[in-house]
Amino acid sequence: MASWGYVAVDKSGKEIKGSREADSKEQAVRELKGQGLIVLEVTQKNVFTRDIAFDFGGRPTPRDLAVFCRQFASITRAGVTMIHTLNMLTEQTENARMRKAVQAVRADVEKGESFSDSLARHPKVFPELLVQMVRAGEASGSLEAAMERMAVQFERSAKTQALIKKAMIYPVMVALVAVAVIIAMLAFVIPRYMDMFEELNAELPGITLLVVNMSKFITGGWYIIVPVIVVAAVCLKAWARTGRGRHVTGRIALKIPAVKNLSVKSASSQMARTLGTLLTAGVSLVEAVDIVADTMGNIWFKEALKETKEQIMMGVPMSQPLQECGLFPPMVYHMVRVGEESGSTEEMLYKLADYYEEEVEIAVQSLMAALEPIIIIVLAGIVGFLIGAVMAPMVNMYEALDNL
Repeated sequence: MASWGYVAVDKSGKEIKGSREADSKEQAVRELKGQGLIVLEVTQKNVFTRDIAFDFGGRPTPRDLAVFCRQFASITRAGVTMIHTLNMLTEQTENARMRKAVQAVRADVEKGESFSDSLARHPKVFPELLVQMVRAGEASGSLEAAMERMAVQFERSAKTQALIKKAMIYPVMVALVAVAVIIAMLAFVIPRYMDMFEELNAELPGITLLVVNMSKFITGGWYIIVPVIVVAAVCLKAWARTGRGRHVTGRIALKIPAVKNLSVKSASSQMARTLGTLLTAGVSLVEAVDIVADTMGNIWFKEALKETKEQIMMGVPMSQPLQECGLFPPMVYHMVRVGEESGSTEEMLYKLADYYEEEVEIAVQSLMAALEPIIIIVLAGIVGFLIGAVMAPMVNMYEALDNL
């Protein structure tokens, strides 16, 4: 598919310049005319004239998706056609990757493809959850309502992520400051004191010798240390994406008490909200559980929900495998069981989601309260150790003078 630059005039007489992807010049002209434009010029772009877009944002965030869904529902409900809605959203979307995907979706819809199938062509931008909700909305004739439900879903997800990121800002910043202080002391402060002690021929204590050797190692081998740290970080990140790595990191998140509390409650909230949204839209239970499993960040919850789907297909109530997996709190499978017995599963799931979303906020505050004193104590211990290493020779010198 080639890239074509065009100059056209819209219905208001305004000249428009832009570019679009098309298999041929004739197709590009035809698609532009289909938008009600008067085409003045169409030229194929080459490697030097092609638009270059730098996408620093990567994948769209839940906030980006929430805005997209909310605006789509509002505009189409006002009577605007889907094509013009997507045109407007293309101009308003800030994320470069998402903007390009919306533009491609608009082109597919213009060709007669369904909106859900067009979204499904871009799995790195539009999640499977959104595709299935749109498909269910198209089938039931309630696309605007489906998009509004997804807007709420993504807004809640964005709020949860923002809380967790906010909780991590303080420890990360303190850790960076601690590393900077340690490097500064080892690279600049310690060597100056060591020069002074060497001139006085002072005998250095073991703790001071240890710090001196660390200082020499950093100042003399920083060009080796930095690449090693970078390579180690890259390898660790790559390993964490493997099956083994995901199992290990997921298990660690479920072993550390404070982190476990946040992980379990966050997973429970996400599972309940997403599953309730899908079931309300008319998606079958088996398919909904399968989709929810793919949205889980911790692989242990993902595998538990995949096993739950298999059990449901064999006729087992959903509450039973949720209880047997041992990952979800008792309140989750008890509320699901009540919903199954009373025929109000969706209502129970929404109540669970509301409850655990509040619990996530409490868990984040508790994690912050636990981390702050630990970080301060660790930082004070490290700085105190370095200061002690510097002061130890001076104390020995004063004691020697007193003995004279």
